[in-house]
Amino acid sequence: MQVRKNFEMELEQQKQALLKMVEFSNKMLVDSVEALRTQNLELAQQVIDSDKQLNQMEIDVNDKAIQIIAKEGPVAKDLRKVIVSLKISSDVERIGDLAVNIAKSTLIIGKEPLVAEITEIPRVIEIIKDMLHKSVSAFNYEDVSIAKYVADQDDKVDEYYGKFLQEMITLFKLYPNNTNQILQLSFICRYIERIGDHITNIAENIVYLVKGKRYDLD
Repeated sequence: MQVRKNFEMELEQQKQALLKMVEFSNKMLVDSVEALRTQNLELAQQVIDSDKQLNQMEIDVNDKAIQIIAKEGPVAKDLRKVIVSLKISSDVERIGDLAVNIAKSTLIIGKEPLVAEITEIPRVIEIIKDMLHKSVSAFNYEDVSIAKYVADQDDKVDEYYGKFLQEMITLFKLYPNNTNQILQLSFICRYIERIGDHITNIAENIVYLVKGKRYDLD
């Protein structure tokens, strides 16, 4: 009984470390978009600098997983919990990387006046934040229905991405002297779309955790 209790405690520690990682990557994302919206280059640089801390968080999660596997030899659902934590940490780290990419594009744009309002980007980020928040709930409660909801929301992100691309094409024609800025804005739209994909991956891994089978929710 005590052995099982210790094992469950280690799993909970692993889970809490992963949740802190999610929270940290979410802040990076929010800050990167705020830096873009306000053209706050110092904030953009802070996002870039914080990537090292997120990377260390992933290393810690992975090291803990390896320790649990080596020490406890988990099987069945217990093993899936450890494996899923590894997979989710990888997607969360990529979300952080994409936030860094947004920040780098913001630095490239610099203080040059934006050729178009970017009101749609913060709006889609609200969807992304909701997806990430719901994925945490799905992970906490091992709730397949919430995980499927998260995946369904990615369709909205893809829809926004399609609109972004059309807008960027129009801007290229209207502002031929601002192609570098428009190109960076196009990259940012792509980064946001990829973040949605990574959150969908998280949702799929939660379904795998609960069901023990792989499902494509994309």
